[in-house]
Formats: sequence, C-alpha cells, structure tokens
Amino acid sequence: QMCEKFTVCENSMEMLLRNDLNLPKVTEEDGSIPDSLTFLSFQDKCLRKISSGLYIFQTYLEYIKETFASEKQNVESLCYSTEHLARTIRQMVINPDEVMIPDPATRESLRAKLRSSKTWIEKITTHLILRDFTSFMEKTVRAVRYLKNTRSFSA
Repeated sequence: QMCEKFTVCENSMEMLLRNDLNLPKVTEEDGSIPDSLTFLSFQDKCLRKISSGLYIFQTYLEYIKETFASEKQNVESLCYSTEHLARTIRQMVINPDEVMIPDPATRESLRAKLRSSKTWIEKITTHLILRDFTSFMEKTVRAVRYLKNTRSFSA
C-alpha cells in the first residue's frame, strides 16, 4: 500500500540513503539458528532476541500509528499483537529479566527523532519500518517453527 499511495518503492534512492533506523533483526549471530551451543542455550538466546526485538519494534509501530492515519486501526491491532507476542515469548525465556526492553526515556527519545523528519522522509521511514518488521516476523516464525518441531520446546 505504501508504494501505491505514496510512490515509495523498494528501489527508491532516498530509501537507501535514509535507512539509518537500526531496526532489530533476527540473524544467525544472534542465536536464532543453531550452532555449536547446546540446544537449550540456543533456544533461550533465540527467544531473548525475538522478544527484545519485538519490544523495540513497538516504538517504531507507535510512530507509524501517528503518521499513517489512514491505517490507524490496523496499526493499533498490530501494536497490540506485537506487545502480546513480546510478553508471551519473554515468559518462555529462562531468565525473563535478560530480555532488553527499552525504558520510557529511550522510547521517547526515539519517537522525538522519528517525528523530526520531513513529510517525504516520514513516508520512507514508515515503509522501512514495515518492511523490516515483516522480515523480522518472517524470521521469527521460522525460528519458532524450528523450536516447536524439536523435543524441548512447546508453544
């Protein structure tokens, strides 16, 4: 919808130049793909990374809710579901206190930085957040599916 409504597309040069958001990612280095670690350690590290990433994405999704008014209801639903999933996965971690949750000051600082953008950059930022959130969720689903298919994980 972003590409159609605002002509913000994947190959836009502005998008490539602007992508300094440091959005969460699920990668092999983060422990979301098994390596030489014990499986329990792998599982815990992966779940911590996923839960932390979801908590971080909440601030970005709140920004989208403010700037993408035509989809406010859908984004509100996405925010709620993301928060619920973050809490659920956090409860599966051996030590839930190890899940990194941005404090209110950090969240407000990020929101202020995002709000300071010009209108055309807002559209690109919204697109980048949604694109990276989609990628994060695709990898999260794969990781959780992998964990669920093993003996020691039940969801």
